[in-house]
Amino acid sequence: MIELKNVTKSYLVGKTQRVTALKDVNLNIKEGEVIVLKGASGSGKSSILSLIAALSKPTSGEIIVDEKKISKLSDNFASLYRRDNIGFIFQKYNLVPNLSARDNILLPLVPLNLSAKEAQEKLRSVMEMFEIAHKAETIVKNLSGGEQQRVAIARANVNNPKIIIADEPTANLDEKLSLAFIEILRELKSLNKTIVIATHDPLFFGLDFVDREIEIHNGSIVR
Repeated sequence: MIELKNVTKSYLVGKTQRVTALKDVNLNIKEGEVIVLKGASGSGKSSILSLIAALSKPTSGEIIVDEKKISKLSDNFASLYRRDNIGFIFQKYNLVPNLSARDNILLPLVPLNLSAKEAQEKLRSVMEMFEIAHKAETIVKNLSGGEQQRVAIARANVNNPKIIIADEPTANLDEKLSLAFIEILRELKSLNKTIVIATHDPLFFGLDFVDREIEIHNGSIVR
């Protein structure tokens, strides 16, 4: 489903210094797999997520999703690809603090021009699934960390994406909330979502529903 072929990603820092984030990475992820990318901060985990989501382009190599090359999509087509295929769960939630939980979850539906009935049905479904319906009208900044995480997860799933990308998703959660989040991922796997998680949280290591743990070191896959 997702294939990275000989992918290298480098960035220009300042006017002359070039930093290589990924070096000749090859990775295949099957539909319905849960993959944990592990490694220290700066190892290249987030760069892989960014490339899969077409938020950035490789310096060289190819990225293929569902047999379509996404590595050279224009910005407009990359946006459509993300809208139709990707659900994001961010480390810092990336919610709009002064909007309600309901309105935050509805945001990804705005470009779809759905009828009010269709949008409300999608909203109801994900809010019930992730047990946040009772907080629908609460302003996000007034929610607890765990509640904000559930809003972020509901928002990531409101479009029913094929691929869930989670970047250090438990960095701001305590152990109890992190374990609750892991159970949500287990449920998403049962729905045949393809899930790619970048983390250095040991709670994710050795989980029975994770198909593979892939270690990244200095921009390369080491095992």
